[in-house]
Amino acid sequence: MSGLAPNGGLNLPGPGKRVRFTGSMRLLRHADFERVYKQGRRHFAAHMTVFYLQRTDVARPPSAGTVTGPRVGFTVGRVLGGAVDRNRIKRRLREAVRHHLSALALPVDVVINPKKSALLAEFAVLDQEIARAFQVISEKARI
Repeated sequence: MSGLAPNGGLNLPGPGKRVRFTGSMRLLRHADFERVYKQGRRHFAAHMTVFYLQRTDVARPPSAGTVTGPRVGFTVGRVLGGAVDRNRIKRRLREAVRHHLSALALPVDVVINPKKSALLAEFAVLDQEIARAFQVISEKARI
């Protein structure tokens, strides 16, 4: 299985264009993770738990450093294995998120907390779980 997009991973225009998961789309600060854990909601799946919280700070006009779309972070602790295993889990989840990030157009912070089973699960299963989680987030966040 190749990690490249259908167009070979090139940034070409058209339907096969590779979507980037840039730094501005990532949740990085510890305080942001804590806020999502404490104030947010949860979605449970077989291989992960997804925490999410709609951001309210986007009501003001966006500045150069303000992100108006979703931000996604990952929590992969040492209990899930060594560094090689943890990094593999993160790579697989990032790719699944990259596939479905365009479906989540809301200003929401998402933290994905995988289970150990995510390491050996088929990628298609992880991809479906991320898609379902983003669908649930979209439905519940609009309420």
